[in-house]
Amino acid sequence: MIRFTVPTSTRCEFVEITDRVAEAVAASGVRTGFCIVYVPHTTAGVTIQENADPDVVHDMLLWFEGVAPHRVAGFRHAEGNSDSHIKASLVGSSATLIIEDGRLHLGTWQGIYLCEFDGPRRRSVSVQIQGA
Repeated sequence: MIRFTVPTSTRCEFVEITDRVAEAVAASGVRTGFCIVYVPHTTAGVTIQENADPDVVHDMLLWFEGVAPHRVAGFRHAEGNSDSHIKASLVGSSATLIIEDGRLHLGTWQGIYLCEFDGPRRRSVSVQIQGA
């Protein structure tokens, strides 16, 4: 398993980690298989999404804030980040990707993102690679 840290700079943001995951795959020597990208956090997630137009990430963050606003009357969690837990649950904590010919099999416009919902922080990312 390969681990790396991703610093985030705002409360909610998507940080593209495609290159770091691709480097891990290349270093593994695996030609055919899969990799799992996982974040061991309850207020962050991982998604595969368009990386060509930054408006897509903007719109997703805007939607998440509409679905689970930061301050909601009635939330009980003392840390004040219940919305972050909800957003992370919606996104999920892992993504599985196919490795083909020693490279990530991603679509033309796809990138891998760490989704920060309670930053700024330093987040840990784990990449598990399997194959031959």
